[in-house]
Amino acid sequence: MRIGTRGRYALTIMFYLGSNYDSKRYISLKEISDNEGISFKYLEKIMVDLNKDNYLDVLRGNNGGYRLKKDPKEYSIGEILRRVEGDLSPVDCINSGCTREKKCKSYPFFEGLNKEINKFVDSKNLADYL
Repeated sequence: MRIGTRGRYALTIMFYLGSNYDSKRYISLKEISDNEGISFKYLEKIMVDLNKDNYLDVLRGNNGGYRLKKDPKEYSIGEILRRVEGDLSPVDCINSGCTREKKCKSYPFFEGLNKEINKFVDSKNLADYL
C-alpha cells in the first residue's frame, strides 16, 4: 500500500475545508490551490471523488465553492483515503479472494497488517489534525 499524491492532496483539501468549517463559508478551489500550492486542474479531479455521495456541500457560481457537509469529527481519515485511493491493503491478494490463502505462509502476516492499517486510519478523523 502506498498513498499517492491523490490521497495526500485529498487530505490537504479536507483539512483546509475543515479548518474553515466554523465560518460556514464556501471555499473556492482557486483559494485552496493558491494557499496549498496544488494545481487547480488536479484539485478539480480530486474534488470529483470527494464530492461523490454528497460528501461536500457545493455552491455553484461566482461566489461558489465547497464546504464540509458534516462536522470534521465525522470524517475518518480512512474513509477519505479509500474514497480517492481505493483499497488500502498492503498487498493485492488480501481483498481479492486469493486461491492460495490457506497454503500461503505470508498471508496471515499481511492480513494482520491490513487490519492494523485500517484500524489506525479509521481511528483518526479530520478534527484530530485541525
